[in-house]
Amino acid sequence: MASIPAQPFILVDGSSYLFRAYYAPPHLTNSAGEPTGAIYGVVNMLRSLLKQYNPTHMAVIFDAKGETFRNDMYAEYKANRPPMPDDLRSQIEPLHQIIRALGLPLISIEGVEADDVIGTLAMQASEEGRTTLISTGDKDMAQLVNDHVILINTMTNTVLDHDAVIEKYGVRPDQMIDFLALMGDSSDNIPGLPGVGEKTALAMLQGMGSIDAMLEEPDKLAELSFRGAKSMPDKIREHRDILLLSKELATIKLDVELEFKPEQLTLSEPDDQRLAELYKACEFRRWLSELLEKGEKSPEHGGDTDTAGGTADDSGSSGALDLGGIRHDDYVTITDEATLHEWLEKLRSAPYYAVDTETTSLDYMQADLVGISFAVAPGEAAYIPLIHQDMEGPKQLDRAWVLEQLKPLLEDTEPKKIGQNLKYDLHVLRTQGIHLRGILNDTMLNSYVLNSTGSRHDMDTLSLQYLGHKPISFEEIAGKGAKQKRFDEIPIAEAARYAAEDADVTLQLHEVLWPKVQKEGKLPEVLRQLELPLLPVLAMMERRGVLIDPALLNAQSETIRKELATIEKQAYDIAGQPFNLNSTKQLQTILFEDLGLPVTKKTPKGAPSTAEEVLQELALDYPLPDLILRHRGLAKLKSTYTDKLPRMINSETGRIHTSYHQAVTATGRLSSTDPNLQNIPIRNEAGRRVRKAFIAPKGYRVVAIDYSQIELRIMAHLSQSKGLLEAFARGRDIHKATAAEVFGVSLEQVSSEQRRSAKAVNFGLIYGMSAFGLSRQLGIPQKDAQHYMNVYFERFPGVQDYMERTRKQASAQGYVETIFGRRLYLPEINARNVPRRKAAERAAINAPMQGSAADIMKKAMLDVAAWLDNPENREEGDVFMTMQVHDELVFEIRESKVDHYVKALVEVMEQAVKIDVPLIAEAGVGDNWDEAH
Repeated sequence: MASIPAQPFILVDGSSYLFRAYYAPPHLTNSAGEPTGAIYGVVNMLRSLLKQYNPTHMAVIFDAKGETFRNDMYAEYKANRPPMPDDLRSQIEPLHQIIRALGLPLISIEGVEADDVIGTLAMQASEEGRTTLISTGDKDMAQLVNDHVILINTMTNTVLDHDAVIEKYGVRPDQMIDFLALMGDSSDNIPGLPGVGEKTALAMLQGMGSIDAMLEEPDKLAELSFRGAKSMPDKIREHRDILLLSKELATIKLDVELEFKPEQLTLSEPDDQRLAELYKACEFRRWLSELLEKGEKSPEHGGDTDTAGGTADDSGSSGALDLGGIRHDDYVTITDEATLHEWLEKLRSAPYYAVDTETTSLDYMQADLVGISFAVAPGEAAYIPLIHQDMEGPKQLDRAWVLEQLKPLLEDTEPKKIGQNLKYDLHVLRTQGIHLRGILNDTMLNSYVLNSTGSRHDMDTLSLQYLGHKPISFEEIAGKGAKQKRFDEIPIAEAARYAAEDADVTLQLHEVLWPKVQKEGKLPEVLRQLELPLLPVLAMMERRGVLIDPALLNAQSETIRKELATIEKQAYDIAGQPFNLNSTKQLQTILFEDLGLPVTKKTPKGAPSTAEEVLQELALDYPLPDLILRHRGLAKLKSTYTDKLPRMINSETGRIHTSYHQAVTATGRLSSTDPNLQNIPIRNEAGRRVRKAFIAPKGYRVVAIDYSQIELRIMAHLSQSKGLLEAFARGRDIHKATAAEVFGVSLEQVSSEQRRSAKAVNFGLIYGMSAFGLSRQLGIPQKDAQHYMNVYFERFPGVQDYMERTRKQASAQGYVETIFGRRLYLPEINARNVPRRKAAERAAINAPMQGSAADIMKKAMLDVAAWLDNPENREEGDVFMTMQVHDELVFEIRESKVDHYVKALVEVMEQAVKIDVPLIAEAGVGDNWDEAH
């Protein structure tokens, strides 16, 4: 393999990479729903080339619009190619702008292809003795390889010189044209010699050397040892003209008239200002962050990392970048009473202000308040250090005294407060005896409501996206890894700059995001009436926590350990040898080589997949995949819950305290971590055993109240299917009612098997299940499953109308809505890639139901919390709301009053929202969560 010299002349086949990047993951879009994946792929490749080779001369070449000289030679040239997808076409101009902003020459010449321009420049450079590196994924380019021309496929990082071409294709570079001409090219519609494929073309060239030799002495082909050799002389004579045409079409032109030479294709300084604007529009946050960091450290900026303001100079290569973001560093550190009183007055007189706490821990139950920051206007922020261990810094005000001054202001409903992830600050202040009230906005939730799937919702991401500013990172002031400092160990001067900026950024994000949400349909109500009011309710539940029985969990861990050992032995017996059940490689060998199980899916690298859905399908017919799945499930249960939960018990409260997250799922459902309460399985005995360990305190019972079949009820409401509406209105068993319709029998005649099938159809339709999926679930032929679905749609035509209506609506506007007006954006709803589009269509059908169920649950939580807050409804200490999981609320209720409170709480939940069918809440009572469920 020839070595590539330093700083080669680089020619990039832009058109080749553009299409490859479009079809390769990740399929990115920005928050406006505009596709950006092809842009990202090509720019990523260019950045890689620049970093690896640091060239002085380089160009990116694209095909021009319109036909080329080859169309004049052969009208059918490339005639089979479909038109460029719209979502690729829209990425071309932004990509060109980024390439130019990178300082790279961009070439596109009418009448010829990018290959011809690249070939001409490569030959000119070769004549000068300059090494040319052609970056391409197109095999046609191998014909250009010589002592001075090398190919590199940057996406696979493979290099082709003369010897590598022979190794890869079996022919020399100077034979590549003939190789392509003989076998033709279906993508370019080059006809080739009829009946000749890759193997035959290779045999012909290895035997004769060239097409010219074949045309001169065609009879010699009959002497070669490949299938069809005897008939080849006649074929060559008959199709001589087609073969010569194919050769001409496959030949890259080396004499395109160009107005420039290779030495003129020099790189210019990147226009960082323009690049930053383009990266911001595409939401390439990592690259934007790098640019902003570069601008902040430039000489003109003095290395000051407080701001990203200022204007780039003419070259665009230095100076801070102006993206309309943070422009001031007028931050104050409050260490005396007079300044504190001055700022208290500013806070009182402001219409709203941002507040942010700095602490010793991310765990809200362990965090101690180190300081607090405020911002009253863009660029006008202050930090109050309280317990920093900075012996050389200024003397800090007494924390208790400062909080005493702040308490009336923070607990007042006016002026309004703004924060980023305010639930954490609620906890921190509550620990100090302060109940934060008067919340106007949480920028994290504002971003989430605007577009749940558009981006992450952390402050750094939002600052880059909406302000074009890279905030100071915690690692910049605290360090990394084991030596990372706690916030109270950071010198006050550095801490103040970081903390005040957080408040400033939060306030400025509010001023950008709040107007955006105000313009979008019902989204202001989703934010103001659901998400923001839920903050203190979730904080209350988290703070209460849940009681668990560690001894029971430890016993369960031991039981699972024994079960895992049994499963391992059974797996070894089937495999005929011991192996690591957690090793993908060993599993692939055992399943697909040793046991010969069918390969139903492959990994991107071509290996047989052992993903869960593959094993689930194989488990229907083979015992080992079923054992592997059981082993995986039990091992995860042990490591995630039975082993881990006892270690998570808070030493002060004796309970575990999960964290609920409002800005994670696409549909609006809450998620939870540390522990994840949503993932405890309920359909198997092992999972139910874990729920048994969630116990009631002495004198209380665990009460679980869940909505019955809420998503099916929402389906009835949204579809207005008369049959479903009537069944729910009459309080019928919906699965029996569906079975009666589908199987044409009376309700009384419905068998348990028919009900099970109808249940699978009901829920399958919600999640977009196909007839194939239904057949696998029920273990019936696909044609029977399709028949069930067809009959279902005949009996409930409103459901099919709803599904079709929703698909069309999603396609037209790019999103669907819940009953409350929450939106789920579907950037791939019009993708030309069929699997991606179908997945988006399934999400479009499901999201209004799942999202509406989530909204109803949130409304129920708010109503329950309001009911509990009314002293007329309950006595102190009688009822605590402790968990929200899926469609269920879990309570601890004083044992002597369970019946009274359960009746009232069920009524509150059933009346939370009015839809066209009754909402039914069902309660269970027990000494533990499993008994109550």
